[in-house]
Amino acid sequence: MFHPRLSLFVALALCAALHADAPLDYPASPVEPVDETLHGRTVTDPYRYLEGDEQGRLTERVARWTDAQNALTRRVLDGLPGRAALEARLAELMEVGYTTAPAMRGNRYFYRKRSGKQAQAVVMMRVGVDGEPRVLINPNTLDAKGLLTVGWIAPSHDGRLLAFGTYRAGDEITTLHLLDVDTGEWLADEIPGKARGVYWLPDNKAFVYRRLADVANPYSAQIKLHRVGTHHRHDPVLFEQYKQGPLATTWGPGASLSRDGRWLVLTYSTSTSSNDVWVVDFDRYRRTGEFVKTEVVVGEKASSWGPVVGDTLYLHTDLDAPNGRVVAVDLHRPGRQRWRTVIAEREGMVLGSVSVARGVLVAQFMHHASTRLEKFDLAGEPLGAIELPNLGSASVTTAQDRTEAFLTFSSFNTPYTVYRIDLKTGERVLWDKPDVPVDPSIVDVKQVWFKSKDGTRVPMFVVHKKGLKLDGANPTILAGYGGFGISLTPRFSSTRFPWLEGGGVYAVVNLRGGGEFGKAWHEAGKLDRKQNVFDDFIAAAEWLVENKYTSPAHLGVSGGSNGGLLTGAVAVQRPDLFAAVISDVPLLDMIRYQRFLMARYWVPEYGSSEDAAQFAYLLKYSPYHNVEPTVRYPAMFITAGENDTRVHPLHARKFAALMQSVAQAHDDANPVLLWVDRDSGHGGGKPLNLRIRDVADARLFMMWRLGMLDGG
Repeated sequence: MFHPRLSLFVALALCAALHADAPLDYPASPVEPVDETLHGRTVTDPYRYLEGDEQGRLTERVARWTDAQNALTRRVLDGLPGRAALEARLAELMEVGYTTAPAMRGNRYFYRKRSGKQAQAVVMMRVGVDGEPRVLINPNTLDAKGLLTVGWIAPSHDGRLLAFGTYRAGDEITTLHLLDVDTGEWLADEIPGKARGVYWLPDNKAFVYRRLADVANPYSAQIKLHRVGTHHRHDPVLFEQYKQGPLATTWGPGASLSRDGRWLVLTYSTSTSSNDVWVVDFDRYRRTGEFVKTEVVVGEKASSWGPVVGDTLYLHTDLDAPNGRVVAVDLHRPGRQRWRTVIAEREGMVLGSVSVARGVLVAQFMHHASTRLEKFDLAGEPLGAIELPNLGSASVTTAQDRTEAFLTFSSFNTPYTVYRIDLKTGERVLWDKPDVPVDPSIVDVKQVWFKSKDGTRVPMFVVHKKGLKLDGANPTILAGYGGFGISLTPRFSSTRFPWLEGGGVYAVVNLRGGGEFGKAWHEAGKLDRKQNVFDDFIAAAEWLVENKYTSPAHLGVSGGSNGGLLTGAVAVQRPDLFAAVISDVPLLDMIRYQRFLMARYWVPEYGSSEDAAQFAYLLKYSPYHNVEPTVRYPAMFITAGENDTRVHPLHARKFAALMQSVAQAHDDANPVLLWVDRDSGHGGGKPLNLRIRDVADARLFMMWRLGMLDGG
């Protein structure tokens, strides 16, 4: 076993081992099997103790084991050649920072900006669009380690008060605060419990919000009303998560308030692709205390939401329209028979979102995994497209009292850029663009299509330096996600350029399970159809090999969260196809995943081992349960966050221990490294220095295992 303090002799031995691909000496992970009978079948868990105690809380034993794993990983990755130079280059790129599109309130513009060596983004404001920037909240002065994050902001309608949420060390458990914008004073109002989703009343003295009644219970969401200057314990509960039945553990309730405060739109997620919608006359509630919900869409397998203008809800729904449409709903008479189509469903185009400006609807469509933006009047008459620089990802920030808006755009070779636009005249002015020290013109981007195992055509973006030689020897990273209807569209990453400049290939595949082609695409990759996602990813890898971009010896895969499940699954199913695997904050034990943290929210996506039929297909692909002791697996780098409130680190711990035991049994030189970050959660809110470290870790691991380092 390695010890925390390396002697010079051990350090030199480690360096030699890295270059000679000698097996690593892993921390001891005793096998202590626990047998469990599920639906007549015995399932053995060799490392149950690595879950922690019975509630999944960290034990001293697991903490010591994690320390040893982390020490090994740091010694290996910190000792790789070229790390200092790579970190310096990454720091140069990542210190450029970013600026978000602003929220507009009167003549005040609220936004977030991170620049230079700042650990966290700062909340800023301008009076007038070109006014002098003013710092409102600087979390870097509030936490010496840079671990405090402002997770969201919500200015009042007059821009004089700012609600904002903070959390620490990546736990995402936000506490709501209020700031007097003019004086800079933090008000006494403070609401704990993962508070978010703030919608202000027009008097700027109260707001509707969402929080957890019990922060230890992720299934205890409430919609509440807060009046500024009162203690949150007095806030009335308007709506809350169901206490019994299957809907008790779905995503739960959400709410939005019309700009004039007249209508409250309530939603309740019934799966990862459907929700109920009601409307409440909020004026009536405030006058009489009567909280009456009127059905808009209830009991349907459809996803529906949208903004309110006056007495009309512009409902974006996939009910009877798998690619999405917008219907106008009269909130006095919301029955479906009175709905009026404003933006019809389109074949081959997925409606991603709709936002409202003064007299204008902006629709965000997706075509072949790239954004298209179009304008309509409130009756649905087309007003033309918003031109984009090229194929990429775009969004528009609007406000109902103006045609002024902000367009954000990014692509593989275009940095995140913010334009100020006028939706009526079409005028466009650059508002912010980072000066990134890279040359985007060196990059070639193409979209290719291939057939998956069942014949389904799947697209993939392939990015590399121009003039790439297709000789089958190019180090290649293949990334994907494939779940929850989430789409992977072209986005810029400055930290990708050292990889591309060095001759590496980067590929992103639009797997089933995502939302790139509408509801049917998502449905084709969930529950008992999850294997389609893995088959698509494997087919993408085979296409890259067959077309001489790379070879199995030079191919690595990378994914996080549901994408970590993806890379874990394909590594187990096709270990011959990959040389390196990164599995970030992953789900890997699909038999027990629903028992921990907020994971019951995902049962409609994956299923649960508590159901006999679902248990059968989960066991068939669960990475932790399909590792074969006789197989040689690719090199693996598995990560987790100790403060993760989404995916429990037990998945990474148990899978790493199992994979290390297999490698040791065969004296296998392919390393299995585990990194459990004690200062982070699922990934959000990391300070700059930790993000630089993480990118360097992942990139060096790939460079090492795919042959880009001397002796690799």
